[in-house]
Amino acid sequence: MIARRLTIIALALALFAAQMIAPGTVSAQSETSEQGTRVYRSLIRFITETDYPPFDYLDEDGTLTGFNVDMARAICVELDVTCDIRPRVWNQLVPALKRGETDAVIASMAISPKLLAEVDFTDRYYFTPGRFAVRKGTFPNLEVTPIGLESRRVGVIRGTAHEAYIKDFFRDCIVDVFETVEAARDALMDGKVEALFDDAISMALWMNGTNSKACCEFRGGPFNEPLYFGDGVGIAIRKGDRELKRLLDAAIRRVRESGRLEEIFVKYFPNKAY
Repeated sequence: MIARRLTIIALALALFAAQMIAPGTVSAQSETSEQGTRVYRSLIRFITETDYPPFDYLDEDGTLTGFNVDMARAICVELDVTCDIRPRVWNQLVPALKRGETDAVIASMAISPKLLAEVDFTDRYYFTPGRFAVRKGTFPNLEVTPIGLESRRVGVIRGTAHEAYIKDFFRDCIVDVFETVEAARDALMDGKVEALFDDAISMALWMNGTNSKACCEFRGGPFNEPLYFGDGVGIAIRKGDRELKRLLDAAIRRVRESGRLEEIFVKYFPNKAY
């Protein structure tokens, strides 16, 4: 009888504890590993760099800020843990992770076979698609499809995935290949090409800046074929840290589903890259 009462009390306490976890949140303290052990985390240590605005940089007050910093904080909110975010130079990020000096690297690291040999990655939290840009007020009915761009002049930068993609899938357009991104953008601004196909994020930054003279805008949606544009950007963690990967993957998913990820993107990229 005593044993039975103890069992009932234990079940009641477990139910009470479960109810105390807010619906829709991920609890870092209550995550269960594949081995059935409990993972208790009150802190996640992130490192990032400081010279890649608007992703990671120091503001006028010397405070670490940027898209990746806000993303790390949003993840910590979802996990209900304390965030510790510290700066490192780029070439010290992976070594510091491997030495155990941090839990994760959130620094716009592209998921690649080379890095996967050294670290593991979470699910991607953003990718860098290709997009078309045109001059504002021009070609209002232009559709950026293989048929819509037939016989149109499209600029690309030599040696990029965007050049390869255009030549493989938009074979009936006139491809103008430029040696530098500056030359390609100048050609678009001057009307020498009717569209430019390039990296969406870098173009969004350019269009939001003063150098573009507010000349241009995106046309059509993003192109994100992994064979050409990669598998996206993830958070790097130590090899074999499956428990942390599971926690971070769940938090990334919640940040995306809640709309918070979109809010962070709009904050740093008013001219949406996606």
